[in-house]
Parts: sequence; C-alpha cells; structure tokens
Amino acid sequence: MPAGTWVAGPTLAQTHAVMPAMAFQPIEPATNLPPSVYLGVLGLTTGITAWVGVSHVGGVKAGDTVVVSGAAGAVGTVATQLAKARGATVIGIAGGPAKCEFLTETLGLDGAIDYKNDNIDAQLKSLAPGGVDLYFDNVGGELLDIVLDNLAVGGRVVICGAISQYQNMGDVQGPRLYLRLAEKNATMAGFTVDHHADQHAAAIEELKQLYEDGRVVLPEHIVEGVENFPGALITLLTGGHTGKLFVKP
Repeated sequence: MPAGTWVAGPTLAQTHAVMPAMAFQPIEPATNLPPSVYLGVLGLTTGITAWVGVSHVGGVKAGDTVVVSGAAGAVGTVATQLAKARGATVIGIAGGPAKCEFLTETLGLDGAIDYKNDNIDAQLKSLAPGGVDLYFDNVGGELLDIVLDNLAVGGRVVICGAISQYQNMGDVQGPRLYLRLAEKNATMAGFTVDHHADQHAAAIEELKQLYEDGRVVLPEHIVEGVENFPGALITLLTGGHTGKLFVKP
C-alpha cells in the first residue's frame, strides 16, 4: 500500500507497528465522517459486530422484544439502536442510573434495567411481560440465566461476548438454565464477526446511512497516551465508560 493510505488492523497497544500488509484493511475515508467512525459505528469489532449479531444472526424484526446486556458499551449501544431501527421494543441492561438514563433519554430505548440496583428478574417481567424474543448477550454469567428464564416461546439468544467472565477464564460460569431453550422451543447461537465476512459490506452500507441520518450515535470515551492503556483496559472490564473507549497515542 502506498504511504498515506488509511488502514485499520490489529496494531495492538503501541505507537508504531511493522506488520504484513494483508493484516490491514484499507479505508477510503469520506470527507463528512470523522476518523473515529471507522473504529466505532463502522468498526469491525463495534458497529459491524453489532449489525451481524442483530441482523444476520439474531434476525431482529418489527414487533420483537429485544434485550441487550452491556447496552451502554460500544457494541451494545449500536445493537440497541439497530434493533430500534427495525421496529423492535428494546430494553437495555447497564450499570448505574446515569447509564440507564443515557439508554432511555439519549438512545430512546423503551426501558432500561440497572443491574447494580434493580431486581433484574422482576424488571424483565414488568418490561417484557410477553417474554424476550431476542437476547443480545455481551455479559454472560448469572445475567444470562435470568434472561433465559424470561424467554418467549421461540426466543433467540445471541452470544456476542461475556465480559463478566473475562477476568477468570479458568473458571467460566456457564448457564444453569439452558433447558429453558428446550422448554421454550428457543435457540442460542454464538458468533464472532470474522466468520461473517460476506455480511460486512451490507453492514457498512446500512450503518453509514443510519449514522448520517442521526439514527445511530456512539459516545466516545477517550484516554490520552498509550502508556495509559492498562488503566483503560481496566475501565473497559469494569464498565467505567459509556460508548466507545479509545486510547489515543
């Protein structure tokens, strides 16, 4: 690639990297889009991941009741808005009153559950009395069990991540109530975005249009200095941010 080409790729936490060209994806920047959009709303591990999970794997449609965990994080924020754009009733689960207010007041979700302070099971029964048609899971652990217990008949669970488990990967806590899948004639599918490369172009096209129309927004939490990457990682794992977390060199 010629010097000056915009690219995205796995450069990790460093200011300079020497890597094979095949590791990078060229970007043709649009003059009306800020550079961060290509890592956020149009980013592979953010917007495109959310699109694949909501649209391709989850098959969200108008009239569905959709629950998204980690809803104030980067992927969760985009996933909730994509589900709303398809005419679904969307409930977000996040930590703390400020994040829940962001979900309902800024993103316009139909409900928000504060997992730190609310009775999640009772709130789900109140906000989704007919059951959950699609659960987009970014958290895993006990929360997954609670939602499994509130699935609608024919419900779907999409496993995008399990941030509650990443700090103890040697003892991952899986769902105990997986038999709810059989009882409710429901399904559960996991995915990573790289397995759905044939969907990326469609994702980018729709996400770009939604962003330009103001129907998808993504706040940015910026940490200055690559030397602060360890602290930023802790912030990510402990939910100390809203939207997309960036570390700028």
